[in-house]
Amino acid sequence: MSPNRRSRTAAGVLAALTAASLTGCGAAGSTAPDGGIVITYNTPAEWGNYGAVLQAFTDATGVRAPNDPKNSGQTFAALQAEKGSPVADVAYVGIAFADQLVQADVLEPYAPAGTEEVSADLRADDGAWTAVHTGTIAFIVNEAHLDGAPVPTSWADLLRPEYEGKVGYLDPTQAAVGYSAATAANLALGGTLSDWGPGLDYLGALKANGASTSAQTATAKVAQGEIPILIDTDFNGYRLRDEGSDVSVVIPEEGSLQVPYVVGLVKGAPNEENGRRLLDFYFSHEGQALFAEGYMRPVTGDLPEELADTTLPQEDYERAATIDYVEQGAQQQGFIELYQSEVGF
Repeated sequence: MSPNRRSRTAAGVLAALTAASLTGCGAAGSTAPDGGIVITYNTPAEWGNYGAVLQAFTDATGVRAPNDPKNSGQTFAALQAEKGSPVADVAYVGIAFADQLVQADVLEPYAPAGTEEVSADLRADDGAWTAVHTGTIAFIVNEAHLDGAPVPTSWADLLRPEYEGKVGYLDPTQAAVGYSAATAANLALGGTLSDWGPGLDYLGALKANGASTSAQTATAKVAQGEIPILIDTDFNGYRLRDEGSDVSVVIPEEGSLQVPYVVGLVKGAPNEENGRRLLDFYFSHEGQALFAEGYMRPVTGDLPEELADTTLPQEDYERAATIDYVEQGAQQQGFIELYQSEVGF
């Protein structure tokens, strides 16, 4: 089965999983006496499957859970600014921001049932944050807007003249996926977390070839052909494909990066109980199944076979590295300063 044409059995998989779990998702499955609300940061409806995830939580509990368009950097900034009077209940960020949130003292330790199954390197010892799913840095390519050029297969390809002005990525000084894309390119081209030279040289060359950056999720621009090649996460590419866009997902030949995303309860959350219930839901069977429906690799269990059959083969994913994510977070500010001075947009 072609990885760029989804099997319709995926919908059946989700239906079976959710039917089995609606009565067994812990606190999130009970009825909220007063309904109420839970405020999340960094949950755009179009990012992965967050629109469906939060709607399912509302349907199960009666608690309203509006989507939020922030990126990881904006979430971190908002939580710091609001520390004296918190607005959000639950935060979601790329793992590079996890330790920064801890150091800023904006998270309240809470470990939902099921998180004990998560790998120890993907959760804080005290439950302050836990990875909820992972993705992989990839190229999302709208071939119809490449003006006859082939689908690129490598980081080196993106520097070729035929892709001038056709490449974009999220701002690595703000968005976790942008910083992860920069990290992926740097490591694939011979850099390390303490040596950003290869990556900065590459991003400078990409800028000279007309690349653009966006502050927030830009997958709609791929569908429209405004950005024919977006360096983003694989799951966003598969979602576009399922929505009818003729896009390809490519993991570059030189290598890529696995990107965990984490969630945590905000310290002083105004709707703390609903925040806990939402986190319970994220790690329930139903929550993990819904994230999997958005092609996010669940942290408890595997991507269902029927979904995995519609993605790139496993050998492509073997090119995606795992790293010391705490160290990646510690190096982020230094990278930002170098990027702003040497690349900038």
